[in-house]
Amino acid sequence: AFRPLGTQKVAYTGTAGVITNAVRSGLKVVRVWCTTPAFIAVGVNPTATVNDMPIAASVPEYINIEGGEKVSAIQQTDDAGGNLYVTEVV
Repeated sequence: AFRPLGTQKVAYTGTAGVITNAVRSGLKVVRVWCTTPAFIAVGVNPTATVNDMPIAASVPEYINIEGGEKVSAIQQTDDAGGNLYVTEVV
């Protein structure tokens, strides 16, 4: 089981949204949850595109990440914009 440390929220549409703050140093995993189908990207300065990892709406994904990185999301082509929630977990 994971323990949540904090959550960031950002909106996305046909334009990618990126969380404001990079994840803390030493972190290895985040929980990602989107309110609509989306594509996500992870990196120091990510901008999600339709070529990135697709995720379903309302289904949490646990992904590996490094301290100092961020997560970005963009809506899937035929779907509406939504919100990306990124929770740091240990």
